[in-house]
Amino acid sequence: MQPIIELRNVVKVYSSPAGDYEALHGINLEIYPGEFFGILGKSGAGKSTLLNMITGVDRLTSGEVIVRARGREVSVHTLGENALALWRGRTIGVVYQSFQLLPMLNLLQNVMLPMDLCGDYHPRRSRERALELLRRVELEEHAFKPPAFISGGQQQRVAIARALANDPPILVADEPTGSLDSVTADHIFDFFEELVAEGKTIVMVTHDHGLMPRFDRYVRIVDGQLAEDPVEEVAV
Repeated sequence: MQPIIELRNVVKVYSSPAGDYEALHGINLEIYPGEFFGILGKSGAGKSTLLNMITGVDRLTSGEVIVRARGREVSVHTLGENALALWRGRTIGVVYQSFQLLPMLNLLQNVMLPMDLCGDYHPRRSRERALELLRRVELEEHAFKPPAFISGGQQQRVAIARALANDPPILVADEPTGSLDSVTADHIFDFFEELVAEGKTIVMVTHDHGLMPRFDRYVRIVDGQLAEDPVEEVAV
């Protein structure tokens, strides 16, 4: 089986007046379809930078990121900005710790937004699909409320529904439970596991090593490099 995500000798260097800083050094990694894959490390280790390389949110300095999904093999960082944004909108759903819901839109409109941007759904169908996704995360009754009127845990569920809007094969999540209480975090994990069981590939960044048993495999990143013997399979 070919990996759905493959990183080949990925390097990311940031330049500043104080000098260059190598955030990622020679990352080689393969993630396979249908995996719940964890990227673990302390704050500042390079976890979020690695996620940004996968999504193309930030440009790499050297190396290659290949994503095989929707019948295409894409070398992510060869795409122009417009093509990259469209590809990302259809292929990868992104979930952030801070939810990043637009406060001037209601929940339904927030979930519809990726569909409107990619234009793959008729407006009536995008509304129907957004309601279906809100129903799935048990928030349909709040569809017409602004984000400020629901709890943090509920906002994160809306953010996951939005990430699923265009039915992407891949979800990436950057510390999605970091600001949630343990019970709500468990519910989010349960939902992620349901999605993996349905065939989604999920790549999740976390600093919490207590979550390791819930991943299919995980890597540890230290100072921008994968730790020795980095890829671990979780015993069942």
